[in-house]
Amino acid sequence: MVPLGAQALRTGAPDPPAGGGRYGSMRAVPTVARWWSSRTDPQRLDLYTRWSFYGWLALTPALALMVLGAEGVGTTPADWLYLAGSVSVAVTGVVLARAGLATRWTRRSLQTGPLAAALGAAAVTAGTGVAEGLTRPGDTGTGWLVALPLAMLLTAASPVWTTRVLTRASAGVGLLVGGVLLLAGEPWATALVLAAVFTAAVTGLVLAFRFSVWVLDVVVEMERTRGVQAQLAVAEERLRFARDLHDVMGRNLSAIAVKSQLAAELVRRGREGAVEELTDISRVAEESLREVRDVVRGYRGSDLPGELAGARSVLRAAGVEVTVSGEDGAVVLPAPVQTALGWVVREAVTNVLRHSRATTCTIALSTSDGVAQLRVVNDGVTGDGDRGAGLTGLAERLAAPGGRLSARREGGRFVLTATVPVGVRV
Repeated sequence: MVPLGAQALRTGAPDPPAGGGRYGSMRAVPTVARWWSSRTDPQRLDLYTRWSFYGWLALTPALALMVLGAEGVGTTPADWLYLAGSVSVAVTGVVLARAGLATRWTRRSLQTGPLAAALGAAAVTAGTGVAEGLTRPGDTGTGWLVALPLAMLLTAASPVWTTRVLTRASAGVGLLVGGVLLLAGEPWATALVLAAVFTAAVTGLVLAFRFSVWVLDVVVEMERTRGVQAQLAVAEERLRFARDLHDVMGRNLSAIAVKSQLAAELVRRGREGAVEELTDISRVAEESLREVRDVVRGYRGSDLPGELAGARSVLRAAGVEVTVSGEDGAVVLPAPVQTALGWVVREAVTNVLRHSRATTCTIALSTSDGVAQLRVVNDGVTGDGDRGAGLTGLAERLAAPGGRLSARREGGRFVLTATVPVGVRV
């Protein structure tokens, strides 16, 4: 069959319309491959596991015919009763397996109805098998007459019963088969061996289905974990954006406010320098716009020497006497350390401008024993000096590369200390 598009390319004729053609469009008919590809991996595994259960349990009547033997089927009422029981075992087993698998998704407990029906059908059929086996001494299928309905019951119950319960129940099936064989006249050694064989066979069968349910549980849990990870990633990105926006705009807006007041005062007094301050305001505004865009993109960094120079300029414009020491050592620090300490300088300057009436400020940078330390001390502290949202976010930022932040009040001074390992990798 040639696709419609390929036919059009060969003949030069256009494709028939969506609703045209003698038999209408075939494009709207979903194919099996498209239906299968539209499912997620957990859904595919669930379908495979579910229909493995259904298919195996549906084979119960066919297996019962094989156990009874083709020649002697239907010669006694017990044969018909056993076949009818095998059908009921298949039906109730499918219902039980369906209900049990549904509990794996909904996390709800299994209702007693399906389990009671499957237990009843398996017990009656196994009892019929016991009666049938006692009338057929020496028949090799006697053990399977008893074990078949009980093995199907355990298979159907494997989604809801634990491995320990299933193993013990399988051993019970083997012991029951051994007892029936002894009553049927088999030697005790033969009955013991067959009991062990049936125990191993039923246990292996049931645990194989139990393992498939466990695999389904693992895949479903992994899918749920992926959903939780996605939600956490979104929440973390929101937190990053809020923290970065606060850190970026806090100092810049404070600088714009201070420089605007200074420019207004210079204009009012008729002194020179107002043009320079207004130009600087424009520069800070443009820088703020660029950094906000970088925050949105997530590619924002911080240069420590530039931040120290900016802090000196802003604080001096606000009338604060600034002393910066160790500025030469900032250049040789690794880029991740400069970025981390650059945000400390930003937040410290923001706090000095917004939360104090400082007249002096000291910024000291030092490196010792593989640890870079930045210490900012200012006077004129107002309020109680508690850590605000900015310092909390800064502490979280420093904690990622293994750094620490300390903020405390010493009399009328506020001391902010940040330490970051020089060998940090981010």
